[in-house]
Amino acid sequence: MTFAREVKNAVTPRAALLVIGVLGLQLLFIASYVGALHRPDPTDVPFGVVAPQQVSGQLVTQLDGLPGGPLDPRAVSGEAEARRQIQNRDIDGALVVGPTGSTDTLLVASGGGTVLATSLTTIVKEAEGPRQRTVRTVDVAPASPDDFDGLSSFYLVVGWCVGGYLCASILAISAGTRPANRQRAVIRTAVMALYSIAGGIGGAVIIGPVLGALPGSVWALSGLGALVVFAVGMTTLALEALTGIVGIGLAVLIIVIAGNPSAGGAFPLPMLPDFWRAIGPALPPGAGTWTARSIAYFRGNAVTGPLLVLSAWAVAGTVLTLLLSMRRRPDGTTEAATSGGAKPA
Repeated sequence: MTFAREVKNAVTPRAALLVIGVLGLQLLFIASYVGALHRPDPTDVPFGVVAPQQVSGQLVTQLDGLPGGPLDPRAVSGEAEARRQIQNRDIDGALVVGPTGSTDTLLVASGGGTVLATSLTTIVKEAEGPRQRTVRTVDVAPASPDDFDGLSSFYLVVGWCVGGYLCASILAISAGTRPANRQRAVIRTAVMALYSIAGGIGGAVIIGPVLGALPGSVWALSGLGALVVFAVGMTTLALEALTGIVGIGLAVLIIVIAGNPSAGGAFPLPMLPDFWRAIGPALPPGAGTWTARSIAYFRGNAVTGPLLVLSAWAVAGTVLTLLLSMRRRPDGTTEAATSGGAKPA
């Protein structure tokens, strides 16, 4: 057998296309992570200003005109209201101007991201310098001492996402990417649901009672984890049912390449470039990270939107998986096409 024939047998045209696809994913991975994270700059950070009426408007204008536009300032009626808005995650910080003396108070929330809280401190102190004001920083929602840089929520969600698409991938590799009939699709969905519950509870117990890295309700985090795992897993199953083994790559593209760097984990959303800031909240890693931080540090506030996002991914993946399992061939039989020679299941 000639060498050319050996090469042809070793690397089929289909395998060559898959290798090219993997190369594309690799390059996109590098571009996405480096593009999102190589130069974090705060931009339009929602920021409150509490000041006497005679200086409030002037101070808002001054902060709004800072070079690079790091802040999106708005007047707030009082310190209590500023604290409430921070707890509700409407703003990320606030400057409270002292009515007497030369000391002002900066309210931050490191639970939403230590890097952002530190950046706000630097920005405000530099802005207050020309006014001969001293800034005292108060953390109204501090990150746990065992939650370095507030990253534990992100790592927890990444683990849940990895579990979701790995479980779906194993189901595909072991018994075919497309379920042979609706009953088997339902079985896969049930397996994914049980796995999601176990994964959600396991992750919450490890990060809370075992490691003490994240405060908050273990059961609330468990429920979030189950939803994240199920949403990612069912999305992966749907993509596999639609495109075969290519669906695994598409899941990696959505969850890992696009979702992780835009999740606001390493750097909160206001520090990301516009593209990643825009897509992050709509993808499971971003929605999950925001919700985990809200549960841990913000009394469970501002979670409705992210939970709806996760639910939408879960429902869409489930419906698409079940519908595709009922797809018919021209001869009238249910489609049970598989990839890589695996038997349909």
